[in-house]
Amino acid sequence: MTSEAYTASFVLRGTAAGGTLRLVGIDATQLVEEARVRHSLSKTATAALGRTLAASALLAVVLGKKPDSRVTVRVQGGGPVGWIVAEGSADGRVRGYVREPSADLPLRESDGKLDVRGIVGVDGELAVTRLLDNGEPYTGSAQLVSGEIAEDVSAYLCVSEQIPNAVLLGVYEEGGRVYRAGGLLVQAMPGVTDETLARLEANIRGMGQLTDHLRRGSLLETMQTAAGGLDLVLAAAAQPARFQCRCSRDKALDSLKFFAPGERQEMRDEGGQEVVCHWCGEHYQITPGEIASLDAETARAQA
Repeated sequence: MTSEAYTASFVLRGTAAGGTLRLVGIDATQLVEEARVRHSLSKTATAALGRTLAASALLAVVLGKKPDSRVTVRVQGGGPVGWIVAEGSADGRVRGYVREPSADLPLRESDGKLDVRGIVGVDGELAVTRLLDNGEPYTGSAQLVSGEIAEDVSAYLCVSEQIPNAVLLGVYEEGGRVYRAGGLLVQAMPGVTDETLARLEANIRGMGQLTDHLRRGSLLETMQTAAGGLDLVLAAAAQPARFQCRCSRDKALDSLKFFAPGERQEMRDEGGQEVVCHWCGEHYQITPGEIASLDAETARAQA
């Protein structure tokens, strides 16, 4: 099955317990499958990046101040996959990559599940970069606590943002493809009671693996389970989510400006240059004529 055959990914938002809980969920199946295909990811690398992509989309909603706010999540734990980078926008766009897409590990002997902790590692940190109200970038970070991504995102929100929360993330693969992927973030708002938190904690503890719920039902049903007995109120409509990069042919061409004129001449002599976007894996074939236009532009600017 190709990624085009999937139901499009989407984000659901809601509140519960009289507005003292905020819930944001994402069905990320289609966009994580697209990431797997674009980057030729191994099974375990797919799970690691997929969880981080879902997390970036959720954090963009929770931390963003504008409809198109973006956050960048970087995870580096010293494991075989190297670093993981994902960028999420509050409007549902995400993109991301890993340093070593082919890195993989055997299933865990303890439970037969993908060893995300092993491939990510725990000797490092999770960092989140976002824009403040004045337009300046701000980066907060927290030490990795598990390498499983969900617990690490939750720890970041508690430590760096002082946001009480619960985070669930999961990617389930079957038949060589992503079968289900998604995430849920529950944020405690001012005025939340101890009774509400106790009920929420019991609900989430009883849920088990997020992907088990997504395989049996839907994102909506998963959110209803998490907010069971707490009067979940959903936003009017789901928001589309998608893997979408901000690269372009023009940006690929501009990247060659950083090379010396002699290096660009070598590119022209060899018939052009291929530029590959590390965010999405898109290939751009830049022609000798386009490269020559850069040198002409530079000459005009210096005249």
